[in-house]
Amino acid sequence: MRIDKFLWSVRFYKTRNLASEEIKKNRVSIGDQKVKTSKEVKIGDEITIRKNQIDYKIKVLEVPKSRMGAKLVPLHIKDITTKDQLDLLQLRQESQNYYRNKGEGRPTKKDRREMEDYLDNDDSMDDWDQFFNSKISHEN
Repeated sequence: MRIDKFLWSVRFYKTRNLASEEIKKNRVSIGDQKVKTSKEVKIGDEITIRKNQIDYKIKVLEVPKSRMGAKLVPLHIKDITTKDQLDLLQLRQESQNYYRNKGEGRPTKKDRREMEDYLDNDDSMDDWDQFFNSKISHEN
């Protein structure tokens, strides 16, 4: 199987086109050699993929016939990414989550929509509006 199709099949990239673009940018290698999109993948190959400034390393256990479900991926590849790269990935994820704790600061668009949905679904607001409008009409 071609390497671009393989990386797409094991769900490393969303599309085969994305996989081939990354290969053309020399972000994928087998062993220590940069590859072309037509390179054939064999069982036992160690593939290094540079994605989001992290060097992922996978070992090919089996070549799939076509794209598969996410639960079946571990049957075909083994993740052998080094610990320091995984630590770097975790640090990046934590730094992105640090941006703002829930409920702090200015509400996001999602927060605003949730507040509007809550207020729109609140029946007491409808009762209050009816009560207030009836008071005004009785005073006139």
